[in-house]
Amino acid sequence: MLTMNTATILEIKKLLSTSKKVVIVPHKNPDGDAMGSTLGLCLYLKKIGHSATVIAPNDYPEFLKWIPGNKDVIIHEMDTINSEDLISSADVIFTLDFNALHRCGEMRTPIANAKGVKIMIDHHQQPDSYADYVYSDVTMSSTCQMVYHFIEKMEDLNQIDTSIGEALYTGIMTDTASFRFPLTTSTTHKVIAHLIDIGVEKSKIHNAVYDTNSFGRLQLLGCAMSNLRFLENHNTAYITLTNKELDSHGFKKGDTEGLVNYGLSLKRAKLAAIFIEHKQEGIIKISFRSKGSFDVNKFARNHFNGGGHNNASGGRSDLNLKDTITKFTDLLTEYELELNS
Repeated sequence: MLTMNTATILEIKKLLSTSKKVVIVPHKNPDGDAMGSTLGLCLYLKKIGHSATVIAPNDYPEFLKWIPGNKDVIIHEMDTINSEDLISSADVIFTLDFNALHRCGEMRTPIANAKGVKIMIDHHQQPDSYADYVYSDVTMSSTCQMVYHFIEKMEDLNQIDTSIGEALYTGIMTDTASFRFPLTTSTTHKVIAHLIDIGVEKSKIHNAVYDTNSFGRLQLLGCAMSNLRFLENHNTAYITLTNKELDSHGFKKGDTEGLVNYGLSLKRAKLAAIFIEHKQEGIIKISFRSKGSFDVNKFARNHFNGGGHNNASGGRSDLNLKDTITKFTDLLTEYELELNS
C-alpha cells in the first residue's frame, strides 16, 4: 500500500495550483471502474480550471457510454496521432485502474516516453514504478473510491457535483458487484451515502448499466449457462465460450461482463472461471473469481499471465481452448487442500 502522505499531497496541490494540460488514461478494454474513475477525475479537474482529456486505449461497452463526459473521450486506436500528440504535450498524465504500463496496450510507449508528471491511482497488487506519484491501496473497493478520496485529500469534496458523483458511483457499484464483494467497507457506504446526498440517482445508474441488455447478450448468457461445468472434487465452476458461439449471438464488447459470477453463485463453489476464445487475438481470455481465502491474483500470476485482486483477477492463455481447460483442471490438484478446506 502506498498512500499519499501530507508532503506528497502538498506537492500535487502545488502542481495543480495553476492550469495544466492533463491526460487521463484507463487500462485497455476499460470497465465500469476504469471509465467511471477517469471521467470522474476529468470532470473534477476541468471544474478547477485544467484542460483535461480522457484517452482510452480502445473502445468500451455501450452500457458505459451514458456516463457524464463520455462524448469527449478519445479512443487511441481510432485516433492515434491526435492521442499521442496530447500525451507528448501533457503537463500531467494520470493513469487510473492499472499499475503496469503494458495494461494500456499500444499506449505504453508514448506514455513511457512522455515528459509530463505521471500520477498513478490504482487498487491492484504489486504496482510497477513508472509513475512520479503513486496512490496505491489494495484495500480499496475500487479506483473510483480512490478518486473520491484523492479529491478529499485535495480538500475539494465540495467540488463533487452530480455528474462527478454519477461517474464515481458507477465504478464503485460495478467493481463491488453491487456492494457485495469483501472490500465493500463501511467507508465505501459512507462515500456512496455522500454521492446520494448530492443528487446521484442510484436506480438510474443501476438500470443504465445492468438493464440495457440486447437480445443477443441474453441468448449468449443462456449459451454460457449451458456450457457451465462444476468440478465437485475441487469446488470449482467454469464456463467456456468459443469464438463461434460469440459470433452466432452477435457478440459486442461488454457482453461477457459478469458472466463468471454465475459460476461462483453455485452452492459450494469456491473458485469460478470463464474461458473466452478470441481467435483474432490468438488467445483465450480468462476471468477468475473466488470466495474466502483462495487467492486468484496469485493463481493468475503464477499460471495464466495475469493478476488483479485476491478474489477477482484476469489472465490469458496462448494455448487453444481445449488445452487451456486441460491445464486449468490439472492445476486444481495442486490446490486441492485449499479448495476443500
